[in-house]
Amino acid sequence: MFKLPTYIEPDFSQERFVNSPDASIEIVKEKGIAPDNYHATSVFPEYFKINGEWLIMPQARMDCVAVINQDGSLEAKEFRRLEIGDKVITGRSDDGSEGIYLYTDGFKCEECEIDAFSFRSCRTRETSFGQDYENLAELLKYEKENGYIVWVLGPASIFDEGSRKAMEYIVDNGYAHAIFGGNAVATHDIECALFGTALGQDVITREHRRNGHYNHIDAINMINRAGSIKEGIKEYNIDNGLMYACVKNNIPYVLTGSIRDDGPLVGVINDMSKAQDEMRKHTKKATTVICLATQLHTIATGNLTPSYTVIDGKVRPVFIYAVDISEFVLNKLRDRGTLEVTTIVSNIHDFLFKLTSKI
Repeated sequence: MFKLPTYIEPDFSQERFVNSPDASIEIVKEKGIAPDNYHATSVFPEYFKINGEWLIMPQARMDCVAVINQDGSLEAKEFRRLEIGDKVITGRSDDGSEGIYLYTDGFKCEECEIDAFSFRSCRTRETSFGQDYENLAELLKYEKENGYIVWVLGPASIFDEGSRKAMEYIVDNGYAHAIFGGNAVATHDIECALFGTALGQDVITREHRRNGHYNHIDAINMINRAGSIKEGIKEYNIDNGLMYACVKNNIPYVLTGSIRDDGPLVGVINDMSKAQDEMRKHTKKATTVICLATQLHTIATGNLTPSYTVIDGKVRPVFIYAVDISEFVLNKLRDRGTLEVTTIVSNIHDFLFKLTSKI
């Protein structure tokens, strides 16, 4: 059975923390502009000494500004949301000496320490991922009732009939609380529901249909004529697929635009600040994030999601899984700052078949 790891808080009774000063504060004088020497937040738990007390940032995200609100609460605030008069924490040292402490050992497991030298410590196409599937299945069973699961999907996740049914199963059975994707994942899922193809290719036989290259733009046109994805599903009697499952189960989804989008579908957000705000509504609540075959959406979501969250005053980890057939994509996710992630090198269709057989 899955059990959440215990969070070990820093020992703030140590002399260096007791004698450290309160965090310095500067006032925002121009909307959207942080004061010099602002402190930028990270994915890890960070504590700030305010009026002699060490307080944790409850909802963090990378590359934001630490702000003290009027009620004394802490907020990781995007630069674009800074208002004149905001109290911004300043300081570039995060060892406690300036009233700022970045903490990375809260979930450290002493029993998990490995030798300094060992073989096969990296995660590559040669890695055995069997235990990761078991761990993820147990995690999803726990999070179904106790957490908030966000799936980040590339269109490859619905390019096969079996994997498309797997995502429908995941949504239908309560293993998804929100879905992120781009125009393509919704478009091709609906294309499949209407025409049995994805980008004109039969999702079962992989046969290229005559004039199949029209199918996805016909799907966009039909849905946009209906006025929304929800109304289109109703009007065209769509009864299968990812978007159908989301609408049927009232699962929220955030579709963000790209400069290369066809259409796009009505409901796709093309204002990137608005898209980020909509994604943040869910990443703030996220306890598990699973990213499948989408490099840019994975990196974006990873940067929006901290390695921890605070629920009812208790700190717990946010589990992030990233799955792709390309090791390069998974390594790039780590390079962009999302350190607390379990990576699995796999064809997405095979991954979904195997995972759904365990939940």
